[in-house]
Amino acid sequence: MSGRAEHRTGAAYAVEMLNIRKEYPGVVAADDASLYVKEGEIHGLIGENGAGKSTMMNILYGMIKPDRGIIRLYGRDVVIGSPRMAIEHGISMVHQHFMLMPNMSVLRNVILGRTPVRRGLIDVAAAKTAIGAIMEEYDLHVDLDSNVYQLSVGEKQRVEIIKALYRESRILILDEPTAVLTPSETNKLMEVLTKLKNQGRSLIFITHKLREVMALTDNITVMRRGVVTGRTPKSETEISALSTVMVGREVDLEIPRKPYRPGECVLDARGISALNSRGLPALRDVSLTVNRSEIVGIAGVEGNGQSELVEVIAGMLSPTSGSVIYKGTDITGTSVRYRRENGISHVPEDRLRRGVAKTCTVSDNLILNRYYQKGYAKMGIIDNRKLRDLSERLREEFAIKTPDTGYKLSTLSGGNMQKVVFARETQMIPDLLIAAQPSRGIDIGAMEYIHGQIIAVRDSGRSVLLVSAELDEILSLSDRILVMYEGRIVARLPRGETDEREIGEYMMGARSKDGEACA
Repeated sequence: MSGRAEHRTGAAYAVEMLNIRKEYPGVVAADDASLYVKEGEIHGLIGENGAGKSTMMNILYGMIKPDRGIIRLYGRDVVIGSPRMAIEHGISMVHQHFMLMPNMSVLRNVILGRTPVRRGLIDVAAAKTAIGAIMEEYDLHVDLDSNVYQLSVGEKQRVEIIKALYRESRILILDEPTAVLTPSETNKLMEVLTKLKNQGRSLIFITHKLREVMALTDNITVMRRGVVTGRTPKSETEISALSTVMVGREVDLEIPRKPYRPGECVLDARGISALNSRGLPALRDVSLTVNRSEIVGIAGVEGNGQSELVEVIAGMLSPTSGSVIYKGTDITGTSVRYRRENGISHVPEDRLRRGVAKTCTVSDNLILNRYYQKGYAKMGIIDNRKLRDLSERLREEFAIKTPDTGYKLSTLSGGNMQKVVFARETQMIPDLLIAAQPSRGIDIGAMEYIHGQIIAVRDSGRSVLLVSAELDEILSLSDRILVMYEGRIVARLPRGETDEREIGEYMMGARSKDGEACA
């Protein structure tokens, strides 16, 4: 696997990024990095969080100006000073965190920047005809009149891709496009991307999921710490080799654990029903328990009540019926703070919306649950030195990649943001850790670390409720597996007695066998 950044000639490259360098205070995000993408290929760009992948793509899309380097499109040197210029050059980017206007309709989001006009007014009929043809050709159907905030995550993903196709983009950058998709949505996306490739478009596919890289891409570039450490055709490598080049060492997701000996019941949710944000039934008489020294995993296609269940247990959503019993006490009507101060910690599924404050420092985010407590504040006055010492200790202990905790959280990669959330939540020494989508959008090295933290909570005699759309993660970590479908638990399965195929059937509603399986 070669990592040389030589200049190549004689090949039909849609994109050449030559010797790109971008430096921030204390961090070299791209260090003479070069990328070559052919016409009509899907090119995998992989690496750890903070490796420089997003920096390179933000430079290509005109969101960041490089300190030096050359960008060449179809053999011609270009300067891309803004996203508008990138779009004019036929480049579109589907960001990991969607760049959509939530209060605007799907139609308005798609035509933004390329609006058909007739007699001084938006030509809605022409827009719908053009977009409808795209949706039909690629089987990407979305209600054009719905506001974006009303859509599921998978539908928002479709809108981003429709928007790129409406702009007639020839080069499409996809930053972690499957991070928030269900397995079926991921398969559908792969079909669409393959069709685009076969039509001669060039796609740059950024992902941490090495199985997807091996299933979808033609060629692969690996980055680590801002440097290109490897280039290879997909046909000449394998997952183990890629993970080693990505992380710089062998990665083992089979983390040792103590024998399964569950203790007393910590969480007992009884007959929970609840409505979603649109006032529709989301949970229908859900009951479950979580015991000490165990991980209970909840699998299901997104939108089948998992999010609402987590919110009810964490105190963010009031159930319409049922009760939440925690360590023998009914906490159904208590506040989020009460639950947190009594040993329930929560890693939310959407870290940007619910887990962090991006405009605050890393330190601020690490001490959000401590700043007012005894030992860190006295008579309302915060002891900044103690909090700074705590945040620096957590930075080192959790291997958060930042020069110091005084940097804005927004400067961190997704995986390092997730480490900040885990550091804050697990240093509470919780009796119940709720971990929702803990590996979403993080690299294999960070995943190994976070999985180790989850097992450590379980092995220390505490309890974990794990919610994940990643079946590998559910099967690897869970002592018991619950499957949700249409707001109900439809299966309860012991560790080692099921597989992805069986769980998938329950997730799609093809099978059902609910029954209490508590230890």
